[in-house]
Amino acid sequence: MFEVVNVIGSGRVGSAVAARVRERGIDVEPDGDLALICVPDDAIAEVARALPVGPWVAHVSGATPLTALDPHRRRFSLHPLQTFTRARGPEQLDGAWGAVTADGDEARAAARWLAEALGLRPFELDDASRPLYHAGAAIASNYLVTLHAVAADLFRAAGAPPEALVPLMERTIENDFELTGPIERGDRETVEAHRRAIRAARPELEPLYDVLAEATAR
Repeated sequence: MFEVVNVIGSGRVGSAVAARVRERGIDVEPDGDLALICVPDDAIAEVARALPVGPWVAHVSGATPLTALDPHRRRFSLHPLQTFTRARGPEQLDGAWGAVTADGDEARAAARWLAEALGLRPFELDDASRPLYHAGAAIASNYLVTLHAVAADLFRAAGAPPEALVPLMERTIENDFELTGPIERGDRETVEAHRRAIRAARPELEPLYDVLAEATAR
């Protein structure tokens, strides 16, 4: 559908997207029939306003509404539901899902075409639902980093190697997030022992433990 794509932005997402587009035999040039904005969220509207009206325009943000692409009407959003690093390349896109937000069938078809070209599994997302969707994505990815940091801190305080946590976390995902442990068993005594130990070693982490324990029990 698109023969030339103008990938605007060379950050973690933009660099992976540009590399994948080139892999698919699509030219990456400034004057493309699609301008794909891959810049920080707070810069999307400014970049969009500076683009000539006519060609298709899209952004890859998960939280930003389509109105950020005003005054363009041939527009859509495709958010790769993935975390990216500069240490890896376009293979980061393989098998990830992609949230498609579009006005009308033509825009939806354009977004789905791009999703499949990038190696994403597209699904439709209503524009008004973007903040809730992005909150879920942030919890799954960003807060996983936080949880690992907190668990590693407790391991260090206990004299255990933090790197031992990684296989445990990976297996939890491989096991389709099947819950195990003291809360699943109803072992309140062990949970209270956790609280006492955290209170003694890292008291600032006890409120976080309590919130997570309550959410897990539900």
